[in-house]
Amino acid sequence: MSKEVEFYFDVGSPTSYLAFTQLRKICEETGATLIYRPMLLGGVFKATGNASPNEVPAKARYSITDLARFAERYDVPLVFNPHFPINTLNLMRAITAVQSIEPQRFLAFLELTFKAMWIDALDLNDPAVLAAALKKGGFDPAQVLGWVNDPQVKDGLKSATEAAVARGIFGAPSMFVGDQLYFGQDRVDFVRDALNA
Repeated sequence: MSKEVEFYFDVGSPTSYLAFTQLRKICEETGATLIYRPMLLGGVFKATGNASPNEVPAKARYSITDLARFAERYDVPLVFNPHFPINTLNLMRAITAVQSIEPQRFLAFLELTFKAMWIDALDLNDPAVLAAALKKGGFDPAQVLGWVNDPQVKDGLKSATEAAVARGIFGAPSMFVGDQLYFGQDRVDFVRDALNA
């Protein structure tokens, strides 16, 4: 039986970015396959009654410190985006589109988006800034915008988000190994343990 990790994420989540930096290494070390499951975190929050830590001022301040600690531990760059929160509806639609339409470029597109959000700290709410980032990454902004507005892509992201909620997901990142759910980038060691079991 092959080992798999299902990674449910939204690029607007800094903890999704941190998990992303670690899960590929963990899968390489354990011989597991990493399956990417894009979802809309705002839709998950709405469906489950959950909310961003950013909505509690003391928790928001702590979270920024904690994220920096984990970035240092993982030895990865992280700049908390001053434009946070960013509406990721179009970004997650674009990621969903690339995954199905140009799967060979999916990982490059995902890396580009995470970098723009959590390393370059760009204001991806600004269409001109987003277009420039896409162009710099080798993607045609007009083509991506076309995908974002495709009814099939819209339905795909909506269905994926509903399926995530139906599976018990309430936030991002969420990871499944078999039927076991692991929530939060600080649980990636449990994912490694489950793969090694």
